Amino acid sequence: MEIQIDMYQTLAVSVLVLILGQFLKKRINFLEKFCIPAPVIGGLLFAVLTCVCYSLGIAEFTFDDTLREVCMVFFFTSVGFQANLKVLKSGGKSLFIFLGLVVVLIVSQNFLALGVSKLLHLDPLVGLCTGSIPMVGGHGTAGAFGPVLEDFDVKGATTICTAAATFGLIAGSLIGGPIGKRLIDRKKLLDTAVAEDDSILVEDEKKHERHTNMYAAAVFQLIIAVGIGTIISELLTKTGLTFPIYIGAMIAAAVIRNIGEYSGKFDIYMGEINNLGGICLSLFLGMAMITLKLWQLAELALPLIILLSAQLILMMLFTYFVVFNVMGRDYDAAVLAAGTCGFGMGATPNAMANMQAICDRYVPSVKAYLIIPLIGSLFADFLNSLVITFFINIL
Repeated sequence: MEIQIDMYQTLAVSVLVLILGQFLKKRINFLEKFCIPAPVIGGLLFAVLTCVCYSLGIAEFTFDDTLREVCMVFFFTSVGFQANLKVLKSGGKSLFIFLGLVVVLIVSQNFLALGVSKLLHLDPLVGLCTGSIPMVGGHGTAGAFGPVLEDFDVKGATTICTAAATFGLIAGSLIGGPIGKRLIDRKKLLDTAVAEDDSILVEDEKKHERHTNMYAAAVFQLIIAVGIGTIISELLTKTGLTFPIYIGAMIAAAVIRNIGEYSGKFDIYMGEINNLGGICLSLFLGMAMITLKLWQLAELALPLIILLSAQLILMMLFTYFVVFNVMGRDYDAAVLAAGTCGFGMGATPNAMANMQAICDRYVPSVKAYLIIPLIGSLFADFLNSLVITFFINIL
């Protein structure tokens, strides 16, 4: 029996699995501890249910995921609005150095995925499903690029990317704290912890204060960026290269944000835009999860374990030896290493949780709390999308 669910019903089901995920997250400590997104929790349970129905020959669910793409574009547009060059510049040299390290990490994750997939005699695009798409990108980028790879005949790409992103969320949270603690204790770094000026953080928090009467203006800014972005995307496709559908909107949003910042002629309602982006991300993830076809993972189970284990080893070595040494070999560098494990294999909330665990045990690190959210939330996804697009086109 085939059960067809239209786009409105698909949206409604995604909300139901989101509510279920929130309910379970509050009651299961493991899920809360590792910052597993609520749509992933509820959506995965629903995906397991549909997998059982398919395997037993009871029913096959078919979803109209038109609105998934709409939510995805609006979420990544909100990410584009966060690309504030003025804030990056005010953060000093450390921000630019760390930004360079993130680019190196993104490229390394993709080269590693391609190398291991070649050793396993897999399609390189299958290997790319375990690279920076789910690692630095997390579930949002996994859900966005999965369909792109499926257009290149990579069967089950969205399912593989999502499974890898879920693994990354848990693994990044597990290794971050221990790596930071080992660096601090073994190298006796507490003496290098210094109090720093947190005025930038305070100013940023005030600037992002939410006002209910500004949500309409924020929606309009998002819509304008999406509209301009369609023109940019159309121009980009004329190059003959493959770009994700949202890339034009991200570029348009970044340009609008920085014109507003540098000209002072209009305000960008970032607090409201962040909230709206979060809502769109939850809906997008919910729809991405309920449409997973888990049975497509069966034949790739062992190669997937090997590919993800390689990514885990890379992250441990990169943060311990590269991030720590390049960022100054001090207490702040150790906290940054712990945070990098979080967003380098999952999401910025995981990075913040890792750093919170370290700072609660020792002392706060304002430098780490400034750099990780700025790079992890503002620039990592933007740069990652560009690098992934480059790798897809050369393959």
